[in-house]
Amino acid sequence: MTRIRIVTKILLACLLLAASIGVEPNRAHSFTNQVIQKGAVGDDVIELQARLQYLGFYNGDIDGVFGWRTYWAVRNFQYEFGLEKIDGLVGPKMKNMLAKASEYDEQYVKGHLNKGDKPKHYGGQPRDKTQVKKNQKNQQTKQGSKQKQQAQQNKNQQGQQKQQQQQNNQQKQQAAQKPKVQEAVNTPKGFSENDIKLMANAVHGEARGEPYIGQVAVAAVILNRLNSASFPNDIAGVIFEPRAFTAVADGQIWLEPNETARKAVIDAINGWDPTGGTTYYFNPDTATSGWIWTRPQVTKIGKHIFAH
Repeated sequence: MTRIRIVTKILLACLLLAASIGVEPNRAHSFTNQVIQKGAVGDDVIELQARLQYLGFYNGDIDGVFGWRTYWAVRNFQYEFGLEKIDGLVGPKMKNMLAKASEYDEQYVKGHLNKGDKPKHYGGQPRDKTQVKKNQKNQQTKQGSKQKQQAQQNKNQQGQQKQQQQQNNQQKQQAAQKPKVQEAVNTPKGFSENDIKLMANAVHGEARGEPYIGQVAVAAVILNRLNSASFPNDIAGVIFEPRAFTAVADGQIWLEPNETARKAVIDAINGWDPTGGTTYYFNPDTATSGWIWTRPQVTKIGKHIFAH
């Protein structure tokens, strides 16, 4: 993320310089007038992914499908380029900024897509090195095994249907035996409503004065700790680990969180991590621990420094 910030600042400076001397950057593009959003497919999404990949915000396949990876790349671009709305929607203003800050060789990109390739490093290295090399042996194996796979699928279909029916019956029996655990609305499975509420309490207590992205960052740190073997393996354990969070020590964890804190938690659970995977953060103006300053620092968001 730090590298992207540096590149973004350089690009913005170049855009301002170009505007001041009347130089028009490369704007060749084929965006239509529609607003591009999650779930969209087609040429607009192909160009969007290619331009974001050119700038280093997107590292997935250029496949023309606006999924979660493209969504978070758009939001990170909006944040780094100072757009007023960070909402994952690609409107005229963002399209114009993308066209000024990046290049898009439609013939090159679509040429590879038509061949079955999905360029992964459109902007990261010379184009003669970005072509996805085909393994002829694998292609032949794939073609040769296609009929075999189809036959195997047909053979397994009845068994799968029977197994699915058995699983459905087991789930119904388990549901009848166990009390229902309320899950948070519009959140991924695996997190109960209590998990969401507790994380929102922590975010509100730790970062209610921070910008929205700073609140998402605090939630992301909690999730990064949850996924690390060095920390407890449940939300409550992470938050209430001794000396882990100031809000727990001073009692602010029990303040009633607002909807912004809850929304920040949902965004973090859905994959937005502005910290780059860090597990620590601190306020340099109030930190009293000398140890925390020894951690490798990654980025600063609001008043907090985030570190590994």
